[in-house]
Amino acid sequence: MSGTFSQIYIQVVFAVKGRQSLIHSVWEEELYKYISGIVKNKEQKMLAINGMPDHIHLLIGMRPICCLSDLVREIKKSSNEFIQQKKFLKHKFSWQEGYGAFSYSHSDSNNVIQYINNQKEHHKKQSFKEEYKLLLKDFQIAFKEEYLFEWLE
Repeated sequence: MSGTFSQIYIQVVFAVKGRQSLIHSVWEEELYKYISGIVKNKEQKMLAINGMPDHIHLLIGMRPICCLSDLVREIKKSSNEFIQQKKFLKHKFSWQEGYGAFSYSHSDSNNVIQYINNQKEHHKKQSFKEEYKLLLKDFQIAFKEEYLFEWLE
């Protein structure tokens, strides 16, 4: 019997609705563990997760049977409910529509993991808007400014 063998690494980036800085350092680790659990329960592998108060980055080792858009929809929906149930905030929390997804080779995976793990340092030098637009350009993804995340200037 033959098997399916694959190695698929996807970095996913998504933001808080309105780009508000709502992910607090007090509970962000609990949120990241919860999101990692969702990924694991969907039989995928979380390689790195980190972010800022207004957005997060994930690097996921994906199996070919998984549909990325379904996985991201489940992560956003369930983590949103988790934040509400835990009452981390006094007001409603939600994720912005859309996300970025960028594929990497195995040889790049350690650099991407380090990049994600160093988000807080990275954003002392570069805004999320600059970072996201650079990712789109580096991956040669055509975009229109008006369809990107809502940016707080």
